[in-house]
Amino acid sequence: MKVILEDYGSGAFIKIIREWTGLTQQEFGKRIGRSIRTIQDYESGRVNYDIRILQKISKEFKITITAEKNK
Repeated sequence: MKVILEDYGSGAFIKIIREWTGLTQQEFGKRIGRSIRTIQDYESGRVNYDIRILQKISKEFKITITAEKNK
């Protein structure tokens, strides 16, 4: 699966990955060491996450997250 972040808000990016894993917000949060409330806040855009969260997600779910410079 390839998701282009600029096509979505940052919260939608987390939600897309979570839904792709087939996990509930609570299950997803538990896997990356965050509460259900934090996952809800990420997905709604109320709270921003940093690169460390993406690193945890990448490691936990064995996915590659890449950044490319726009042409």
